[in-house]
Amino acid sequence: MSHIVTVECQVRSVDALQRGCRRLGLAEPEYRTARLFSAEATGHCVDLPDWRYPVVFDIETGQTRFDHFNGRWGDPRELDRLIQACAVEAARLEARRRGHTVTEQSLADGSIRLTVLVGGAA
Repeated sequence: MSHIVTVECQVRSVDALQRGCRRLGLAEPEYRTARLFSAEATGHCVDLPDWRYPVVFDIETGQTRFDHFNGRWGDPRELDRLIQACAVEAARLEARRRGHTVTEQSLADGSIRLTVLVGGAA
């Protein structure tokens, strides 16, 4: 049986965030207070390629704070890629924690298909 799922993602796992960063070749997230253009935010900070300010993830609330000035200070697609990577890693971690096997396939449109075999060996 097959199921198609669309995920709206909040990053709530440091492990998934770290794995998502590694997956994209980014530096590890660093917990700190970061300056955004006109504010500060505290959380796990990730520096995306060619972004002026870091993206700040509050793991407790799921809130993501950033300032890319409508794409002038950073390409929003970079954040989309990171969120996608975190979602994939969170799903993989949870499936494996439950003892399931996970396979992954990158699709031509940039999406990722995860297949979870319930009861499979990790």
